[in-house]
Amino acid sequence: MKTIKIACIGNYVPRQCGIATFTRDLTESLIQKNREKNIKAKAFVVAMNDQNQTYDYPEIVKYTIRQEYQRDYLEAAKFINYSNAETCILQHEFGIFGGKNGTYILPLIHGLEIPLIVTFHTVLKNPTHNEKIIIQEIGKKAEKIVVMSKPAIDFLIQVYNLPQQKIELIEHGVPDFDITQRKVYKKKLNLEKKKSLLTFGLLSRDKGIETVIQALPKVVDKHPETVYIILGKTHPNVIKSAGEEYRNFLKLLVEKNNLRKHVYFYDKYVTNEELFGYLSASDIYITPYLNEAQITSGSLSYAIGAGAAVISTPYWHAKELLSDGRGKIFNFKDFEALSDLLISLLDNPIELNKIRKKAYQYGRKTIWPEIGASYLKLVSKILKSIPPVKTKEELVINPLVLPEFCLDHVQRLTDDTGIIQHAKYIIPNFKEGYCLDDNARALLMSLMVFKQRKSKEVLKLMSIYLSFINYMHNDNGTFKNCLSFKRDFIDEVGSEDAFGRTIWALGYLVNYPPNNPFFEIAIEILKKSFPNFNNLKFIRGMANTIMGICYFLKVFPDNKEIKNILKDMTYKIMRSYKKHKTQNWHWFEPILAYDNGIIPLSLLYAYEEIKDENILKVASESIKFLEKITLKKGYLSLVGSDNWYKKGGECSRFAQQPIDSAAMVLMYYQAYLISKDKTFLEKMFTSYRWFLGENDLNISLYDFKTCGCSDGIESHGINGNQGAESIIVYKIAHMTVLLAYEQEIKNIKEA
Repeated sequence: MKTIKIACIGNYVPRQCGIATFTRDLTESLIQKNREKNIKAKAFVVAMNDQNQTYDYPEIVKYTIRQEYQRDYLEAAKFINYSNAETCILQHEFGIFGGKNGTYILPLIHGLEIPLIVTFHTVLKNPTHNEKIIIQEIGKKAEKIVVMSKPAIDFLIQVYNLPQQKIELIEHGVPDFDITQRKVYKKKLNLEKKKSLLTFGLLSRDKGIETVIQALPKVVDKHPETVYIILGKTHPNVIKSAGEEYRNFLKLLVEKNNLRKHVYFYDKYVTNEELFGYLSASDIYITPYLNEAQITSGSLSYAIGAGAAVISTPYWHAKELLSDGRGKIFNFKDFEALSDLLISLLDNPIELNKIRKKAYQYGRKTIWPEIGASYLKLVSKILKSIPPVKTKEELVINPLVLPEFCLDHVQRLTDDTGIIQHAKYIIPNFKEGYCLDDNARALLMSLMVFKQRKSKEVLKLMSIYLSFINYMHNDNGTFKNCLSFKRDFIDEVGSEDAFGRTIWALGYLVNYPPNNPFFEIAIEILKKSFPNFNNLKFIRGMANTIMGICYFLKVFPDNKEIKNILKDMTYKIMRSYKKHKTQNWHWFEPILAYDNGIIPLSLLYAYEEIKDENILKVASESIKFLEKITLKKGYLSLVGSDNWYKKGGECSRFAQQPIDSAAMVLMYYQAYLISKDKTFLEKMFTSYRWFLGENDLNISLYDFKTCGCSDGIESHGINGNQGAESIIVYKIAHMTVLLAYEQEIKNIKEA
């Protein structure tokens, strides 16, 4: 007998809760012996954890994923790949995975090296653009797609353009209920002399329970022994957003209709045995959902499997499952029609029993042992048709983790003059005007984007930023920094930081010019600025300038004057390192302040031009020192700007700024380029994910709605403003990760 090892991904919380129950029951049905001839299964579960929740899982759960921790998804793929599992079955529902519309599941499935089967619990007829893309991406990766109703097949083909040959219909499984115990449960639940109606499941407004309550007064007048049981907790997502508002609304409706003695709320999760007791004891089961967009209903499947007499609104799954006399249908929100239907059935117990019998007979085909056998057949079929997958070298960078590239917020902050320095939340704060710093960085960012995307909109932005730099350029080669919204100069000479960042951007432009006119402008500005290089005194100004010089020298390698300036600046930084270095302090200053990664990054650039091993040694030592402080928690925890980190003092935790995270991304990428050591890629990717929520607050600074980036992490939470510096450095980090991904693939191919 062949044994197949299967990894199952889904919720597995120990309670009666949608996909969690499905995952548990499916896994148990897979490992039941002798259900499918010549096939035996071993299975384990990778369980999704709600945010900040932990559970006492049974032994079958071998790995857990925290919903909003992207790194967990990548690590889960590694775990599954090395578990000897031969296939993976994913339970998909948008709400259980992290990221916008559950996009975090994509890097996991793309990291799998074994065949994937996905069960879609929701297939939307009118998805958003993002929802459609996610389903299509999952569909491309999956060997087989399982749905539980015929409309779902049609939607996947017509709406999502997925191939029909990939899609399999396997109905929702149900426990193997024993319908001979009806009288026992009636007595146990004190319903012997009652006409009992039941609705169960997680409460939310789309369940339409108010329709049943509105229908009850007329029913109770005819059958005063009628009771309506509403069984189940409020949906966890509803609790997060609205608390118990819906349950309280229903209770007030009960009071308004004088139904206190006829409606009972049981606010609890129930076991399968408890649920079957309520289903068996009930005369009629009702699913009064408010609209047709319900492709699968686990509660409806359970009711049919238990042989209940079901009344439902005509949502997609109900119309299919209750056909051929297995139940009754009434229109959405039509409580008067529901009243008449309930009275008719309660008046006719023979008709009720006829419906129960048909439902139970149909439900026998969907008990979990049968459904488990269907999944095993599917797994066996896939494994026979697919040759064994050879393990390939694993990529560190998964580009699917990155949000869709978007320049909306950059364009929101940019006008004909340049990019506005600050924002009030998401709108440009004109009062603060413009600065050279941000426009130089914006030029660098737009150049990086154009290099990869050749976008006309980026070329237009680039022209604005370059024009701004030219406007702020003084005749003596220095630069003004600040410009009011009225275009009045606020200073005559800006900071060395602003000077260095401008040289960096112009040097990059010289090396990667989008056209010849831009190249000529950059050369002209640089040549006028060369005499000021020797006047720089501060480390970060020199560090930024060094990188611009290095790009310039790639185009003009024989310019000895500039190469000598490069050496002079580099060795000034080296001397500062030697001056301040002690046994426990491997840094260039007696303080770790802002934009720290830029300093070792500049030495890595300089090393490639000067080829002095001492430069690489100092760069490596300072990188190790910096990461010892910022990566010791397993994620990036930056030096805060409240008091920085003074030698011999305490490191400030807040406020953490995007510029520092981007500097770490750039630093590790350059270290990887020089060394080809993939651990630098891992640290780079970790540093990037600071923007997406792998930080001290577990909150994403990148705003998926605005395509902006918050200005930092404060002790009280995320800074709500989304200024120019933040979004620009985020985009630079984003583009750097994509470059790293391309470089990683190239290195693997060459190896």
